[in-house]
Amino acid sequence: MKLNVGGIDRVLRILAGLALIAWALMGGPVWAWIGVVPLATGLVGFCPVYPLLGMNTCPMKKTGK
Repeated sequence: MKLNVGGIDRVLRILAGLALIAWALMGGPVWAWIGVVPLATGLVGFCPVYPLLGMNTCPMKKTGK
C-alpha cells in the first residue's frame, strides 16, 4: 500500500472527519458517522478511491543521481 494522500489533503480529511464525528456524538444525524472514513484515510495516508481515479496528492520523492 503506497501513500497517496499528503499534506493539506491529510489535514483537511482529519479535521473534517473529527468534525463529523463530533457532530454525530452531539446528537447529529446518523449519517455524520461517515466522518470515520476521512479520518481513517487521513491518518493512514491512503485513499482506496484515488488509484481508481488516477489521483495522488502525496509529494513525489526525489531520487538523486
